Amino acid sequence: MFSYPPSFWRDRLQASVIHFTLSFVVTTLSALLVFGLWYPYPYREISGGRELFLLVVTVDVILGPLITLAVFNRTKPWAELRRDLAIVAVLQLAALGYGLWTVSLARPVHMVFEYDRFRVVHAIDVAPELLARTPQNVEALPLMGPSLLALRPFKDNKEKMDATMAALQGVSLASRPDLWQPYAQAIPEILKVAKPITELTARFPNQAADIARVLADAGRQPDGLLYLPLVGRKSFWTVFLDPIDAHIVATMPLDSF
Repeated sequence: MFSYPPSFWRDRLQASVIHFTLSFVVTTLSALLVFGLWYPYPYREISGGRELFLLVVTVDVILGPLITLAVFNRTKPWAELRRDLAIVAVLQLAALGYGLWTVSLARPVHMVFEYDRFRVVHAIDVAPELLARTPQNVEALPLMGPSLLALRPFKDNKEKMDATMAALQGVSLASRPDLWQPYAQAIPEILKVAKPITELTARFPNQAADIARVLADAGRQPDGLLYLPLVGRKSFWTVFLDPIDAHIVATMPLDSF
């Protein structure tokens, strides 16, 4: 039975460790992009960005060094070894690029006040044919993190009916650029429909301590604050609002519908 000298495996392990270290550095930079810009808290929880990113990078970080462990051999001609390592690097970078592209398509782009609730809108939710109808003072698909928007009032009953029928077919009102407006323009309506937080704690007395803790972490007290439900990708949250300017004080994973 043929046996390899110790240096054979030592060289392969060393190359694999170096590859893993470089992959880890690239992955860390990618994580700063994903969680620093595209999925800042609480969106990484609301939109599931953490799970999607971890799935992508885990496969990428593990697969590349394993392939290097398999192909690295100092007895190969330098040109052949360099070609093999280059192919591995290209495949790994292509996989990472595809993964980041997939994560970017699923990224949250707006938190939208939708008449009586908030809804997180993701890039993939917005129909490409509607992008041209985005108001001039609104960025349709921002790359620098989600923005805060609101829906304008319907122009007439026909528009309301058409939008409602589209929503029944899976196109949420919040994902329609033609209905977007700056958040500040909707503050009076937001304050009108938002509910006092005392009502929330009365409905969920067992959650009162958690609500107080979340608000304390944000430097606020529950007294006087308002709330509205928030629709995420797979879960329902609650948004806490300042009673003066409708500024979002905090959020928490509580279904307040």
